[in-house]
Amino acid sequence: MHGKPKAAFFDFACCEGCQLQIANLEEEIIGLTELVDVVEFREVLTGSAPAYDVAFIEGSITRPEDEARVKDIRSRSKLLASFGACACTGGVNKLKNLRDLTTVRKEVYGDKWNMPHLLTYPTRAVHEVVKVDAYVPGCPINRQEFLTIVKTLLLGLVLKLPDYPVCVECKKKDNVCLYERGMTCLGPVTRAGCDAICPTNASPCEGCRGSVPNPNRNSMKEVLAKHNVPLEAIMRKFTIYALDPEAGK
Repeated sequence: MHGKPKAAFFDFACCEGCQLQIANLEEEIIGLTELVDVVEFREVLTGSAPAYDVAFIEGSITRPEDEARVKDIRSRSKLLASFGACACTGGVNKLKNLRDLTTVRKEVYGDKWNMPHLLTYPTRAVHEVVKVDAYVPGCPINRQEFLTIVKTLLLGLVLKLPDYPVCVECKKKDNVCLYERGMTCLGPVTRAGCDAICPTNASPCEGCRGSVPNPNRNSMKEVLAKHNVPLEAIMRKFTIYALDPEAGK
């Protein structure tokens, strides 16, 4: 490979908060630019390139033109990474999939709901449309985790995300379980790696990092039973970030 690897950042249906996390790396962004040549990143620079060594995608796929665009990016990228909950799982954008799409369009766009560029289809995560080589979960992403994943990709490796739940990180920090404080939390079935930042600050985990692989359903049921929390009370929370509902059953 001649010169620095070329990296590009693209956004689809999202708030662009994860790109802002990268832009806010401050002095650490200098170290990042020493590793890669950022050739496209709409939030921080102008310019483009015909091909990329690594393309980072934020946001979910919600329109036919989005699908065509992400497929084009994939065809011009050696590696493609999803970053942020919207790209990794579909995120909060997948909430619309639970309702009639025509009704959703009318509620959002009013009498303009039928304009061609507003005709969205059911939301999909990036990997449901194209091949994804790496994931950086979270809402927003963890900047340090992002930097680590970039470095591993440049070494030709893929960082293995934690395969245990947020509860493990809570226990390491000696946090009082939020269920003991009368709250409901998705920590037992959500992928760790966030250092339990929300529960540590007395805010229940909402599952922005996605479901943990092979969740311990029995453990989840035991927690709910111990604290007299009905299953229905927790299942609605699974829809916020499009977690696998089977993880809670």
